[in-house]
Amino acid sequence: MRIDKWLSNTGYGSRKEVKQLLKSGAVTLNGEVVKDAKTQADPEHDNVMVHGEEAVYKEFIYLMMNKPQGVISATEDSRHETVIDLLYMEDQNFEPFPVGRLDIDTEGLLILTNDGQLSHSLLSPKKHVPKTYYAKINGSIPEDAFEDFKEGVILDDGYKTKPAFLKILTNDDKESEIELTITEGKFHQVKRMFEAIDRKVIFLKRIQMGQLKLDESLELGMYRELAEEELSLLSLKEDVFE
Repeated sequence: MRIDKWLSNTGYGSRKEVKQLLKSGAVTLNGEVVKDAKTQADPEHDNVMVHGEEAVYKEFIYLMMNKPQGVISATEDSRHETVIDLLYMEDQNFEPFPVGRLDIDTEGLLILTNDGQLSHSLLSPKKHVPKTYYAKINGSIPEDAFEDFKEGVILDDGYKTKPAFLKILTNDDKESEIELTITEGKFHQVKRMFEAIDRKVIFLKRIQMGQLKLDESLELGMYRELAEEELSLLSLKEDVFE
């Protein structure tokens, strides 16, 4: 690949910034100073150094974000701040995108990557990757809600949802707390499922995807790279109804 792409993907700035870096003589390829951005380099065999430090090439980036409310799950938008706007420039250089979406007023676990294969695997209806949400509900939870959700409920457009697992944390006439695990991602699905039983979601947060749980030490709007063992959790299947 071109050395400017190598450096850009390694976090050394935009293509324009990388060209300036090359012109300065700060980059070496196998011990030789290289200034031409079009110079070809092989990540399997070549060694690239910047200011004497090795620039280890990586193709993909995998990020876990604790998405805050008021930010949209998109790569760009003319009206709202996006999750990409929350990333440092060196991570934006990898051109990651959100895997799926969280509504603007929903917070919690969001995966961002430039690995299209992983994204497709996590979002494919055939994979049935479970997603767990914590929610506050206006009012109490009906006694038969657990069975209704396990059977699938009819949404406002007539669609019957796939089985979902409801866990009631607190049940009160004023406000209840629940966890809900679903294996699909219809538009506003969690909110619409509760509307189907005449209840309203007043707070929603995704806390788990696959077997990967949100790092609770991440403050809202913050993110970090996934560890290898965390990445493997996304591809492991589990039966949420066991």
